[in-house]
Order: sequence, then C-alpha cells, then structure tokens
Amino acid sequence: MIDLDVQSATRAWTPPSADFQRWVEAALHGRRDAAELAIRLVDEAESQQLNQHYRDKDAPTNVLSFPADLPEGVELALLGDLVICAPIVAAEAADQGKTALAHWAHLTIHGTLHLLGFDHISSVDAERMEGEERRVLADLGYRDPYS
Repeated sequence: MIDLDVQSATRAWTPPSADFQRWVEAALHGRRDAAELAIRLVDEAESQQLNQHYRDKDAPTNVLSFPADLPEGVELALLGDLVICAPIVAAEAADQGKTALAHWAHLTIHGTLHLLGFDHISSVDAERMEGEERRVLADLGYRDPYS
C-alpha cells in the first residue's frame, strides 16, 4: 500500500493526485510492499529557497528528493519527500516539446527513484537510473523522455 500525501503550494496547473499515486506506484512496483511519502508542489521561490539551503544552488529546480533518514533499527515504510516546482515543469515540457503530463510523470518517477537510492552522479549510475525511468514510463504508455 502506498500512502501518498500531495500538498499544493502553487497556483500553477498540476496533475490530479490520482496521477501522482499511479506514477509513484509504478516506480515502486516490485520494490516495496508499503511506502509513505509526500509530494509538495511549489512555485519557483520555494524551490529556490530549498535548493539554496540543501544543495547550495541559488536557483529553482524541477525536483528535489529528500530520502527519509531513519535511525538504525527503526523499520517504517517512510520513503521521504519530493518537492516539484510546477512552473519549471511547465517551462521544461514546452522547451522539450513534451506534454506537461508526460514531464510530470517523468519527474515524479525520477524523484521517487532517488528516494529508493538511485542517482546519476556517475555515468554508470546515470545509465542505470535512466534505463529504469524509461522502463517505468514505457509501462505507463509514455515515450522515452531522453529521445
């Protein structure tokens, strides 16, 4: 069971909560029996503030992932939090010639995979993560986001 809390702190268009639920479930499929996470949908100011505070980057970004940091021995289904910047998602989708919904799906899956421990720091890790993103998106009927 996936316990998802979607919080909207933006006036920009965002997909319905049911879409986020479907995308997260697809990214987690076969990996976890249960998971709790929150997705906060924000504007550029909040994204920039968080990106500056946690990553020392003074600019808004499309998605931030905050994996749960549980003490050793504590067994909870808590995965962590995602923060997605709605205006950046819209701008990137337009720039990349994608539908907004496809880009929202991609970034939600991308962020969820980060919560599971995937990263793209090295080229090997990036290939592994991008391959997983492609597989999950294809299973949902979306095109390869990297083509």
